[in-house]
Amino acid sequence: MPKKNAFYAQSGGVTAVINASACGVIETARQHSDSIGKVYAGHNGIIGALREDMIDTSHESDATIAALRHTPSGAFGSCRYKLKSLEENRAEYERLIEVFKAHDIGYFFYNGGGDSADTCLKVSQLSEKMGYPIQAIHIPKTVDNDLPFTDNCPGFGSVAKYVAVSTKEASLDVASMCESSTKVFILEVMGRHAGWIAAAGALAADSAGEPPHIILFPEVPFNEKEFLALVDKTVKEKGYCVIVASEGAQYNDGTLIAGSAHTDAFGHKQLGGVAPTLAALIKHELGYKYHWALADYLQRSARHIASATDVEQAYAVGKAAVEYALAGKNSVMVTIERHNGNGYRWELGEAPLDQVANIEKKMPSDFISRDGFGITQLARDYLSPLIAGEDYPPYKNGIPQYAKLAKVVVAKKLNTPFDI
Repeated sequence: MPKKNAFYAQSGGVTAVINASACGVIETARQHSDSIGKVYAGHNGIIGALREDMIDTSHESDATIAALRHTPSGAFGSCRYKLKSLEENRAEYERLIEVFKAHDIGYFFYNGGGDSADTCLKVSQLSEKMGYPIQAIHIPKTVDNDLPFTDNCPGFGSVAKYVAVSTKEASLDVASMCESSTKVFILEVMGRHAGWIAAAGALAADSAGEPPHIILFPEVPFNEKEFLALVDKTVKEKGYCVIVASEGAQYNDGTLIAGSAHTDAFGHKQLGGVAPTLAALIKHELGYKYHWALADYLQRSARHIASATDVEQAYAVGKAAVEYALAGKNSVMVTIERHNGNGYRWELGEAPLDQVANIEKKMPSDFISRDGFGITQLARDYLSPLIAGEDYPPYKNGIPQYAKLAKVVVAKKLNTPFDI
């Protein structure tokens, strides 16, 4: 049976370790050159396939591909482009199959979150119906840690580490100045519907009572009166108050504390502004001087402080995706499975894509403290191993050195441009 080429693409918000998954895919494919031809990467994610705009990774040296393991962001470009349902726009999926067929692509590795899992599933299903079967394997990635069936998601551990470290360092700063200056500090972190990232801020504390003093989760309805009372109590008792707030924090009726009327390409409401909104509320109601910070892209691109656990797992799921495809598996997502018992041990598994797509995993209620403003020991036990270890990139003149790709474009074989 003649060997087929592979297509790899990155989707959604990138992470500090998504390129480690790309490294795992490409290096493993090269080790199986008797079964897999070339690995083509979509330029700007799935858009690259639709436009027949692909990068031939065979032109990248082994050293450059290896350097992807310690390079943040999406080396081949990502996108926020959600394919519609088959019923709404079958042409998009038919175009993908047409491009894959023209370039003799038999393997589809899609590296992303829930929306990409859905795309991966539909491509697999339609390719069968069109008589050109493609083995589609989803590679999990999301800083939000909200994919089902997998214990955790590559990308999350490094964000969690960044948030925990930033919370600890900022807390020391505020504590040193609280006598005559700032009383309240608020760090706004990512997390649309799930509070995993905000919860990680709690790892800054070595013992009870240490900052962060308050965490706001999307899963817990915001009670303004209780929040202000706790801020006031904390400042009076400790001299200052440190807050970690999820961008998706909301009132009991689902109204966001802060949110834009605009939506992104996935139809998600544009978030941001929780920290300044809370700061203004505290200033107006309590009169305390404040400072706030927005972690934003810094939290997901901070490869210099990546979790060693996260890097290892990100590479492993990319490697496994290729191995699963070669073993004949199809329409599955690679999962990380935690072992029970003492010590942290994990292995890889799989989950069927028809059960993964468009499902969000939120924080369990027993991970959130009874008052709704902190985490339990169960949550701490879950989170701590995920931020463990350091995996520093190489430095030159004090600056991290990251992979620089040649990005040689694959020659087009179709004469039909495709508008998106």
